[in-house]
Amino acid sequence: MRQANAAWLSRWDATAPSRSQGQPRSFAAMVRQMRSEAKAGRQLPFVVEFQGRFVGQVTVSNIVRGSAQFASVGYWIDEAYAGRGITPRAVALAIDHAFGPVGLHRIEVAIRPENASSLRVVAKLGINEVGFAPRFLHIDGDWRDHRIFAITREEAPLGLLKRLLTAESHQSHE
Repeated sequence: MRQANAAWLSRWDATAPSRSQGQPRSFAAMVRQMRSEAKAGRQLPFVVEFQGRFVGQVTVSNIVRGSAQFASVGYWIDEAYAGRGITPRAVALAIDHAFGPVGLHRIEVAIRPENASSLRVVAKLGINEVGFAPRFLHIDGDWRDHRIFAITREEAPLGLLKRLLTAESHQSHE
């Protein structure tokens, strides 16, 4: 699926400044790295399914414990399934899990300013923008600026999925 969506996703894909800096060389290597990070408690990789089909991924990564209790969230979806509301629901579920059983306090999402699809995801979830990070991540072969969005557990006491479904319900009644 990643290969079939290469043109759709490559503008947003993280890259390493140099291959020697840890970017997986193959799908199998990526899976091994994710499993290792998950086993160490530094990452939560989730599969996104729609009607029984694998359509994307949400990853809670860079988990920091101690006094911080925060992480980052990244996601992608098959182009054929984009725009159907799947990604906001998947991200909401991942964040609810991170705030609930995992016990995190803050989740950040870094989005390139020109990524309108991802900006719609955080807007639908009501995740506020908290800053701008110039040349923040190496994406698609160069250091790219990112808008930073964040949410804390206190900002979503009933969960993000419930917030999203309530907002969708209100919109359908208007």
